[in-house]
Amino acid sequence: MTTSSTHSSPTSSATGSRIWVDADACPRPVKEMLFRAADRAQIQVTLVANQLLSVPPSPWINAVQVPAGFDVADNEIAARAQAGDLVITADIPLAAAVIPNGADVIDPRGETLSLANIAERLSMRDFMQGLRDSGVQTGGPASFSAADKQSFGRALDGWLAKKRRPAPL
Repeated sequence: MTTSSTHSSPTSSATGSRIWVDADACPRPVKEMLFRAADRAQIQVTLVANQLLSVPPSPWINAVQVPAGFDVADNEIAARAQAGDLVITADIPLAAAVIPNGADVIDPRGETLSLANIAERLSMRDFMQGLRDSGVQTGGPASFSAADKQSFGRALDGWLAKKRRPAPL
């Protein structure tokens, strides 16, 4: 069962695109930037998680709670994201699922994932998983930093600016 909390969402955003957030592991500063961007750019932002999320009252922001389970939130995003939408995730398999369908992907540290780099990232992820499975201690990602926040903000602003530009004739 999927539950959704909305604040009388508009039927469409100013850009015609939506932002989907893999919210279970998304850093709070990234969510806060997305909340501000939703109202400023009048774009629908939907956070998807397997836990109850608190979102500010805005017609542009909503949350979808999915049942707990492996990849349930990822599968929900993959099923809903469309060409031209933006997906915010650090999950490489989720990115690999939505990119071929025309969705754009930015990770919470501001890296843009695309057809040009997703295969390499997926191979590296699988390699590191193989090392971990064989008992090698690989460590985890570095703590989310102020530089990561700035990088994400620049990537998000760039994506929003691209969406606001009129399409060439």
